[in-house]
Amino acid sequence: MTNYKLTEGEKAPLDLVVDVYPEAKFKLADLLGKWVIVYFYPKDSTSGCTTESCEFRDALPDFSAANAAIVGVSRDSLKSHANFTSKQGLNFPLISDGDEAFCQAFDVIQEKMNYGKTYMGIERSTFIINPEGVVLASWRKVKVPEHVATVLARLKVLQA
Repeated sequence: MTNYKLTEGEKAPLDLVVDVYPEAKFKLADLLGKWVIVYFYPKDSTSGCTTESCEFRDALPDFSAANAAIVGVSRDSLKSHANFTSKQGLNFPLISDGDEAFCQAFDVIQEKMNYGKTYMGIERSTFIINPEGVVLASWRKVKVPEHVATVLARLKVLQA
């Protein structure tokens, strides 16, 4: 398994092609010229992931006004993403990263523990990528409360 530990100031994996709902294929290079918020979350339709996704949904007009696109990423299937999007009224694409290539490029697959069992899973993380494809801000081990507002505030500072 290749670990990149993508850090601020480095180019994002622009040409990595992934499956995305509602389109079929996606790569970050498609969004060059815009700011991009990429957030990684563990699982569709769980409480923290639903809260975070709905907060990004509700803030999309503010991000759009700042020339920024939002993209969510989990290992869930396109069918799961379709159900999650429909149920929550999400208004941005969700990447289905079943083979974890996108997650590994951002180094968000980490050892986790739940009920005494250790497993590999997505560490809730968010990245701001500038219009040239460079990561300018990152958050790892994200706590959901106030996170979306923090990301929007940081985006505005980076754009100033």
